[in-house]
Amino acid sequence: MANLEEDLKTMVRIFRRECHRILESERTTIRGADGMIAVLQLVMAELNKEETGEFGVALSDVISAWKHLLWDKSDLPQDGALRPLNYDVIRREYDSFLKRTNTVDLIDVHGMYERLRGDSDPQNPVCSVQLLRFLSGGSETCERKESVPPCPTTPSSKPGRCSSQGLKRLFYSYLELLVNTRNDLALARTLDVPDRALGRVAFTDLKHAARANSTSLFLAATSFVRAIQLGGKGYAPPESHPLRKHLKGLSDFVHFTDNLEELLGEIPDPSVAGAKMVSSIRAALLKGRSGGDPACGAVEEVTRDLKERISLICAAQREAACCSGISPARPKAYAINHATAYGGREAVKLLVALLDEEALAPPCRNKAVLLSQDLDALDGAGGTTILTLFRSPEAPTGSSPKPLQLRIQDRQDRAKPTISTPTLRIFVHTGPGVSVMMETGVKMACISLHAAAPKRTTIPQGEEGEEQSTGEFSVETEGVEMEGAVQRAALGSRSANPHLAGGLGAQDRASSGGSRGQAGSKACKRKEVDGSGEAENQPPQKRAPKAKAVSTAQRPGAMGKSTKKRRLIAGQATLTSFLRL
Repeated sequence: MANLEEDLKTMVRIFRRECHRILESERTTIRGADGMIAVLQLVMAELNKEETGEFGVALSDVISAWKHLLWDKSDLPQDGALRPLNYDVIRREYDSFLKRTNTVDLIDVHGMYERLRGDSDPQNPVCSVQLLRFLSGGSETCERKESVPPCPTTPSSKPGRCSSQGLKRLFYSYLELLVNTRNDLALARTLDVPDRALGRVAFTDLKHAARANSTSLFLAATSFVRAIQLGGKGYAPPESHPLRKHLKGLSDFVHFTDNLEELLGEIPDPSVAGAKMVSSIRAALLKGRSGGDPACGAVEEVTRDLKERISLICAAQREAACCSGISPARPKAYAINHATAYGGREAVKLLVALLDEEALAPPCRNKAVLLSQDLDALDGAGGTTILTLFRSPEAPTGSSPKPLQLRIQDRQDRAKPTISTPTLRIFVHTGPGVSVMMETGVKMACISLHAAAPKRTTIPQGEEGEEQSTGEFSVETEGVEMEGAVQRAALGSRSANPHLAGGLGAQDRASSGGSRGQAGSKACKRKEVDGSGEAENQPPQKRAPKAKAVSTAQRPGAMGKSTKKRRLIAGQATLTSFLRL
């Protein structure tokens, strides 16, 4: 047990000494067993969302992929083990997540150690099989000091006190943001603890802003707050920006991390700087809480433990520096401000050593508790998990669903076949400015009347040779023939008003000798009605005009004028025939 712990520390120490040769940043942090399985859960949930649309994954699938991942990354053969579905995609996304967050896992550290170790270093302090047993929880070092429940806890049986392990992880997350600001999991645990009104909606908006700019969550938050505080009208984000409504909470978070960075860079003694940073986190967590709160005792316990570990690590670093005889690193000659270049360097080394020691902690044996643990470690009544926080909330529609009866009726109406009813168009050629609406058995059909001047024909009526003008009309149907419809359009062309229907003028009535009075007019109306009744079920036919009966009113150049008929005098016909001979 003790030998394995020392071998792991030796492996990590040599990796830190030579990591600048192969890594892009010296502030790369290490993920232990618990951090590895948390990343695997997020990756699998994201892949399920792309395939099925639901951001979630079963615990059994995570455990199966976790075991296969440990054997695969360690290059150990698996006999009879089933390969998880889409494992190649899961492995690729897992490695991409580690690279994007500037982190490495313990298996990667073991592989880099074999390439980076020197001649004076031990040959192979930890073999692949030992590391696999350690990560899977099969070694004796995985026994926790605290009691582990025999079965996964449920929300109903969850204790009402604070979890010391969750609080310790919260402290380490704040300290890790000072070393590696690209760690999105560390920001997710600290963004809304203590309460800053930055729940799931704020985290989702921050995640979308980070993806749009291809940056980390911490950089997206800090750049937005800096642009608001320092930018002018043309540089500051617009009022419609999604993060505008979370400005107060984001400002509080960025201001708190700025205070921690000031303590990191201004205090030359790393032990004092580490202790003050832990005290600042403690004060923020206990702000507004009474002394009798159960969270106060748990926070005080974690604070004392961290301060003791910081003191031990600082003493070990000083002893190693004195024994080696190597002077500490000095600021470079081209640095403008030497104090700034040197300030905080030892404190960062202290935090890196503290985080590496936490990464080497034995893994949690109860994976169900680990993956479903609430982020809000100060309240034991339940909160938001990592998986729930990364799941985007559903967009509200703003309207409540209809009752079940109405929804069923709407579906039935949509299922009924729709029958298109043909339309009817009737064109009647009469005088200008006339429009008629006629209702058929199905729809209302609009009769469009053209304003063109109709051709009139004079039809002799009775013995006096009266003339009656009629108008042309035509009926057009689309898709179906009218059967049994009453066609009253002919009445419009046989109007009793001669001025509206295009009849003769007053002088024509005078030339007829005035033989018709009021009684004759009524008789004419009755004849028109009788004539229209005969053609009720048949379309009216055009009557061929007679050459001798054409009215002079329709001759060219004589429109609208009325002339008297020429009567022959006595003997005029005989004289005319004689002259022709």
